[in-house]
Amino acid sequence: MSEPLVQIGADGSGEGTGRRERRPEWLRIRLATPERFREVRGLVGRLRLNTVCEEARCPNIFECWGEHGTATFMILGEICTRRCGFCAVTSGRPNPGVDPAEPEHVAEAVAEMGLRHAVITSVDRDDLPDGGAAHWAAVIEAIHRRNPGCAVEVLTPDFRGVGDALDVVLGAAPEIFSHNMETVPRLYRTARPGSRFDTSLALLAEASRRRDADAFQGRVKTGLMLGLGERPEEVEETMRTVRGAGVEVLTLGQYLQPTRDHLPVDRYVHPDEFARYRELAAALGFTHCQAGPLVRSSYHAHEQVGGSLRAAPAGAAAPSG
Repeated sequence: MSEPLVQIGADGSGEGTGRRERRPEWLRIRLATPERFREVRGLVGRLRLNTVCEEARCPNIFECWGEHGTATFMILGEICTRRCGFCAVTSGRPNPGVDPAEPEHVAEAVAEMGLRHAVITSVDRDDLPDGGAAHWAAVIEAIHRRNPGCAVEVLTPDFRGVGDALDVVLGAAPEIFSHNMETVPRLYRTARPGSRFDTSLALLAEASRRRDADAFQGRVKTGLMLGLGERPEEVEETMRTVRGAGVEVLTLGQYLQPTRDHLPVDRYVHPDEFARYRELAAALGFTHCQAGPLVRSSYHAHEQVGGSLRAAPAGAAAPSG
């Protein structure tokens, strides 16, 4: 018997606690919790790991954990020092320091899951002098050491522009360096009050510069959420801006309000509009673009290494995290 189709709610799975009006047909997912889903959930719990899949209430968790056995690991704790208007991760004052056992625990989880492409992200840790860069490097190195041949994709914060933070992270040789711009410049003050568009863009541009100078052998990636109030022309201009900064890989997805305390959804972007953005991405020279309603930063991330442009099915999940 096929699993029932359900409406994605404000919490990412079901009706949620925020907006109650019915979502469009293209924002429907199939809920299933097969044995593989339970295995991944048990592994994450046993190793005391955090995943963005859970913390950010990703709508694709059932597919990633259940069908593919993949997860996006979130390091440096579960409390973020910033309070973005779109994000479900808890904000506040983190416990001091970092967990010294975390790098090996993440590497062990990658090994047990048999991953060939591991995706790591983190909360913002503005309380740490280096923004957590040294811990990031330790995690990357532990994964590579324990899992030879496994590609590591990092989705980092902006480190508040700390000078040598990027040196430390790229020095650990991740295969993909990613930092999400999230939205257009006009909406930063509302959506990302603790961040600056120029700071994020400069981080991506510097990573691209080092790639072009052969100081970094990986690829550079970013992502945007749509439906926060941006205009199509602003999306297009932001795409041109990040491509001009040297970004190769781009993801575009629909914003979904996590709870009634977060920013409301301004509009549900039609799959045809996402298709137009994908066409523009190809014209601008991005090597890979995933664009669709359920696209998130790291879902199917391994497909983004080869450089081919793939269409995201209108009603199906495509890269998330």
